[in-house]
Amino acid sequence: MKKSGASVFWTGARLGIPVILGYIPVGIAYALIARQAGFSVLETCMMSVFVYAGASEMMAAGMYAQGAGIAAIVLATFILNLRHFIMSACVMNGMRSEKRAFKELAAFGVTDEVFAIYTTQKKLERPGLVFLGMALISYLSWNLGTVIGAVASDFLPALLTAALGVAMYAMFISLLAPSVRGNGRLGLLVLLTAAVNTLLSRFLDSGWALIASTLAGAAAGVFFVELPKEEDADAD
Repeated sequence: MKKSGASVFWTGARLGIPVILGYIPVGIAYALIARQAGFSVLETCMMSVFVYAGASEMMAAGMYAQGAGIAAIVLATFILNLRHFIMSACVMNGMRSEKRAFKELAAFGVTDEVFAIYTTQKKLERPGLVFLGMALISYLSWNLGTVIGAVASDFLPALLTAALGVAMYAMFISLLAPSVRGNGRLGLLVLLTAAVNTLLSRFLDSGWALIASTLAGAAAGVFFVELPKEEDADAD
């Protein structure tokens, strides 16, 4: 028996629970960094509403604090987010039956963590709705963390920023580990991406090395990582 659209949507929302646990503290950390850089509470929150890219938001706030110009910040953010071209293409591959407007809305919700969970799910019924549920709950949790951090920035200790920042790495490792244990190809891809990053770090700035290795890993994932496909409509 096929599930209703609402049921499928909430299935995706439940898959996003691990992301919530990471995004709220990291969102708080971003807000603290932005407020220390001189952003107002409104500017801090609007960055998360319209940009919705944790690493890019933190980098932009840091560059702003160092006096970087708008053009430099925009260019650096664009380069850092180039991987989203490939990740979005991977995600949209499982939504070929969806309308263009739906795909455009879903594309806004593509993040590293949501991508990691979505691409390791098997035999999803109506994967577009599942992804939308994950993306929406993740987006709301990131913005909730941002609001908390922006409002509480005046009385939270600065040392808390560094402590909360670790949550993003811990969250992504916890999301990746179970998938790697059950997928040899994905495990190999992770190791190769790490090796490429280590090698490139010897010749390039660490930021450029990270961007290049991420793009290489995402591109390889198009061919080696099995994506969730829609179940046969006749299979109940």
